[in-house]
This record gives sequence, C-alpha cells and structure tokens, in this order.
Amino acid sequence: MRSPHRTDSLLERTVASGTPSDPAAVPARTDRSLLRDIALVCLADAVVGVSFGAIAVTGGLPVWVPVLMSLIVFAGSAQFSTVAVLTAGGGPVAAAATGLLLNTRTAAFSLAVADALGRSWPVRLVGAHLVTDETAAFVLAQRDPRRRRAAFWISGLGLFAAWNLSVLAGALAGSALGDTARFGLDAAFPAVLLALVLPALRGSAGVRRAAAAGAVIAVAATPVLPAGVPVLLALTGLLVARTPRRGTPSRTPRPGSPSRTTSPGGPS
Repeated sequence: MRSPHRTDSLLERTVASGTPSDPAAVPARTDRSLLRDIALVCLADAVVGVSFGAIAVTGGLPVWVPVLMSLIVFAGSAQFSTVAVLTAGGGPVAAAATGLLLNTRTAAFSLAVADALGRSWPVRLVGAHLVTDETAAFVLAQRDPRRRRAAFWISGLGLFAAWNLSVLAGALAGSALGDTARFGLDAAFPAVLLALVLPALRGSAGVRRAAAAGAVIAVAATPVLPAGVPVLLALTGLLVARTPRRGTPSRTPRPGSPSRTTSPGGPS
C-alpha cells in the first residue's frame, strides 16, 4: 500500500541528483539506498496489511476472503474500500465496482513502466499484477533500463510478499480478537482511507474541491440509497475537478522543470 511520501522522496532525490548513463559509473551506495527504501516501504505496507486483515475478519468476513483478495487484487486502497462496502452491508457488485474504479489509475502506471516488465508474455502478465503506486515510483526514479527492471522486480516481489504475509497474520489475529468495538478498530477503515487521500488533498485545489463535493453527495445519499451506492455516486464529484475555474490561468511547466505527481494509495 501506499507510502506515498517515501516513494515521492526517492523520485525527487533521483531526479535532482541525476543518474549517469553508464551503469558502471553509478556508485554502490545508490543500490544500497534503493534497497533500503524498498525495505522501508515493505515494512510500512506490512503494518497496514496486518490492520487490513484484522479489520476485515473482525468485521464479519471469513479469514479466506482478505487473504484471497490480497493474492488476486493486490491493491491496498481498493481492498480497503471493497471491504468497507461489504462490512457496511453493501452488495458484492457495489463493492467490486468501488474497488475497480479506485484501481483504474494503474492503467497509466502500467504504460509508464511497461519497459521494465520484460518481453515474454508470461513474465509481463506476472509483472502487470505487481504494478502499484510504489513500484511505479521506484521504476521512474531510475534512468538506466537494467536498473529500472531491477527496481521493479525487487520492489514488486518484496511488496507482494510483505503485503500477503501481513494480511494473513492480521486475519489470523483478528479471528481471535472478537468484537473490535472494544478496541475502537471500527474507526480504522475511515481513518485509513482518509490517510490514503491526504497527500493528494494537500497537492491540488482541484482534488480538494472534488473530495468536498463527493463527501457532500455521499452524506446526502446515504439515508436513501443502499450501502455502497453512495460511494459510487460520490465519484461524480470528480466532475468538479475537471471543470476549470473561471479566471484561473492554466499553468504550463517551465522547460526543464520536472513534473511531480502524487497518488493516494499503495499497493494500489
């Protein structure tokens, strides 16, 4: 899942310092720094994975549901949202639609890191499953093709293992906790979802307008619509972000200045 601040800082440091075109000229400390960053992101994902597994099970789902979901979906924000809809009483169609819509951004990530996945179709299919916000950030921080491939596969396999093992551990622990209301874990879902979107809210006024509009729509629709539907309806708030404000000039980046993107979630 997403540790957006960590991966963004890695990207910024690499872009600022530059990477020599000759792989042999890259100091060994770059590799150590990359491995350290990957390890830290894996650790952060593991902490969130334990929370996801525990909350999903204590919310009424059997142990195999979060475990299987982590294996075949492998997208933290989508998994949290899907389980949140299910535990709130929503149907599987609304839950799946919510997760799919949240995960559509990985299509753009896949195009950006396609060269790092490999050439054969079996390898590319496996690699496509490992594309997340974090793996994309690690790949885009590398200039040399060999290092891009290494960054993708090391981060992808590491995050996949950390996420799935931690979800399993959390699910097994959650089955022994019983009622989560005693621990206040019922507030964990909204807290985690809020943490996932905070980086994007800080970075863009348009995103803030869309989030505010979506929140108002969801709150207004909750009393009259089935569980899960208000979440889907809240996505219409994106129209606010797409509508340019009158009198606001468009910003064109200056030549040579790197663009910076942030994303709200991971593995996502």
